[in-house]
Amino acid sequence: MAKVELKQPIVQEIAENIKDAQSVVIVDYRGLTVAEDTQLRKQLREAGITYKVYKNTLMNFAFKGTEFESLADMLEGPNAIAVSKDDATAPARELAKFAKKAPALEIKAGVVEGNFYDAEGMKAISDIPSREELLSKLLGSIQSPIANFARVIKQIAEKDGESAPAAEEAPAEA
Repeated sequence: MAKVELKQPIVQEIAENIKDAQSVVIVDYRGLTVAEDTQLRKQLREAGITYKVYKNTLMNFAFKGTEFESLADMLEGPNAIAVSKDDATAPARELAKFAKKAPALEIKAGVVEGNFYDAEGMKAISDIPSREELLSKLLGSIQSPIANFARVIKQIAEKDGESAPAAEEAPAEA
């Protein structure tokens, strides 16, 4: 069997992983210990992110003709890719969080929702909260004025309720 035939299924696997992906991030994992790498993989898996190490040439073939083609320039040295199909900012956020504990992990670049970002851009994206967090903040900001209004109305009603019986008693005594 020719080498090309052996590599074709791997290229197909990469292409399948990045198909319909919201984001793909390339990282340099050199210097991570086995324990750190295992912890990183577990953390990413729990966040719904696919993380895998492939040969650069195979990733290059898989990226050709896709919105991730701009990542081909970053494929030097040992690389791994983190792919998310659900949350566009999740790979950058999770990798940056892990890189604080393991400085050997380096985020090289990524494509988020069709836009290429270098290492600095990915750092900025890692600061964006998750969709669920943003929705909860939105709901909190919508709910807050309503709750405050309800408290004020309740206090007014209680105040009127306390003063109303006193007003009724005054004319009865006179």
